[in-house]
Amino acid sequence: MSWDKEIEELRQREKLSEDMGGTEKVARQHHFGKLTVRERIDAVADARSFHEIGKLAGVASYDDDGNMTSFTPSNFVFGTAEIDGRPVVLSGDDFTVRGGSADASIAGKRLQSEGLALELRLPHIRLIDGMGGGGSVKTIEMAGRTYIPEVRGWDMVVNHLAVAPSVALALGSVAGIGAARVATSHYSVIVCDTAQMMIAGPALVDWAELGDVSKEELGAAAIHTRNGAIDDEAASEEEAFAMAKRFLSYLPSSVDELPPLVETDDDPQRAEEKLLSIVPKDPRKVFKMRKVIDMVADQGSFFEIGKNWGKSIITGFARFGGIPVAVFAEDPFIYGGAWTADSCRKLIRLVDLASTFHLPLLHLEDCPGFLIGKESEEAATIRFGSQALAAFGQAPVPFCCVVVRKAFGVAGAANAKPGSHHFRLAWPSGDWGSLPIEGGIEVAYKAEIADAADPDAHLTKIKERLNRLRSPFRSAEYFEVEQIIDPRQTRKHLCDWAKLARRATTPGPATFTYRP
Repeated sequence: MSWDKEIEELRQREKLSEDMGGTEKVARQHHFGKLTVRERIDAVADARSFHEIGKLAGVASYDDDGNMTSFTPSNFVFGTAEIDGRPVVLSGDDFTVRGGSADASIAGKRLQSEGLALELRLPHIRLIDGMGGGGSVKTIEMAGRTYIPEVRGWDMVVNHLAVAPSVALALGSVAGIGAARVATSHYSVIVCDTAQMMIAGPALVDWAELGDVSKEELGAAAIHTRNGAIDDEAASEEEAFAMAKRFLSYLPSSVDELPPLVETDDDPQRAEEKLLSIVPKDPRKVFKMRKVIDMVADQGSFFEIGKNWGKSIITGFARFGGIPVAVFAEDPFIYGGAWTADSCRKLIRLVDLASTFHLPLLHLEDCPGFLIGKESEEAATIRFGSQALAAFGQAPVPFCCVVVRKAFGVAGAANAKPGSHHFRLAWPSGDWGSLPIEGGIEVAYKAEIADAADPDAHLTKIKERLNRLRSPFRSAEYFEVEQIIDPRQTRKHLCDWAKLARRATTPGPATFTYRP
């Protein structure tokens, strides 16, 4: 006696599952420029590392003799895999079967994928295409009842954020619970043109008499990567996969570990001559902060996150001597680097991410303060700014600031972490105070200027007198700034700091849950 017949049936059922929604539906997926879920998994995971779980799940029909006459596989595929040799949980929607809706999904598979990622303390990459397991109206007829909404297992999705990295890729028309699964992650990417994200699709919007709009008009990449609902956009699925892999390369597999080190041949002592002249003498002129980051970090290591929203603050990861660090810096080209409501929201995400996964925080500062004006007040900038400063103050990781130029006002105070002893360096171009001299001089000396015989000449004399006092060396005399450095030596100082910060960092859970 042997089990050959049963093994043959097993192989047949596995083949039916691999056929997904059938030849026609697969061809339709390719026609719209999208890969199938199994092609996506092959593209993301290391070769032959994917171990599928629940491959036989689906809906079958049988004849009177018990022979299977048809089989529709579940439209949710998941399992364990390796990415760059590190274990992960990998899951994805199969749009070729009922558009990823609950009509053809096995809810237990999605719950199991989230539960395994949480309990095994593994990174989870979600390949989202369609409803993400949400229901459609047809579900009512198939079930014979309506159901009261609940997001079963959502506690596992949220709790996982405090345990291991979570990446969500929007790879098609994502709506409902699928959209929520994209947003509830540490890092999200949407593919331009072939993917959209929306709370509800065009048909429902039209039914609600909210306009006749297309999926692109509702949820294109250009919308959600500008409002912060999604972090970044990719030109293709392959680029999205590469971005997800690179993001994970800076992070530990879980909070129980420190971020992985990388071998580098970039000399930590490397000096950059261009840094000596990159900051203009005229405070009204701008410079490219991203060039500063690239010159001081390990060559090619800066990975920017959220480039298209909250643009006045640059956020991302970089390495210094092979050590991963979370970096934020003001962009003088956008509102002079002033903090906006959106840039503060973006900064909170970075600080929370660094705090959760033990990345030291580096601030390259050129901050004129919070953005002022009517629009800024209407956007509740001070509310989000206060939240950003609170998150920054609560961060349990080592911190370092290099004051490249401006440090003014409440936002400018992010050069120092409250309750912390840390490295704070300044370039000779450093310029700080409660507000810029240029902005407050005519208010502070209003009466004196008005009484002068030549107001313009008197104003010029006051400016000259005050400018002699604004030298950063005067502040250094009083130890208000700990160290003024040659800009060319910035990389050396930061690599030294990164080594010390690494020694002082211990793994373990954060004292608060990550805020999506």
